[in-house]
Amino acid sequence: MSKSKQTKIDKVQALLRRPSGASLEALCKATGWQPHSVRAALSGLQKKGVIIERRASDKPNGPSTNHLTANKGGES
Repeated sequence: MSKSKQTKIDKVQALLRRPSGASLEALCKATGWQPHSVRAALSGLQKKGVIIERRASDKPNGPSTNHLTANKGGES
């Protein structure tokens, strides 16, 4: 009867797994968090062994995107 609810960290990881990644703004919108909270969550994931890559935008003045590349154990 109890469905496991998707946490905000789960949402963040799902967005980071997309081929296009996720901008800071998209992560804030999805979670309802302030930018400093999203950055802290990304830092926390990295401390747990998640590898997050930040990529610059192809467009001038475009937002950079964050991508979940893999876990240190080789899992993605």
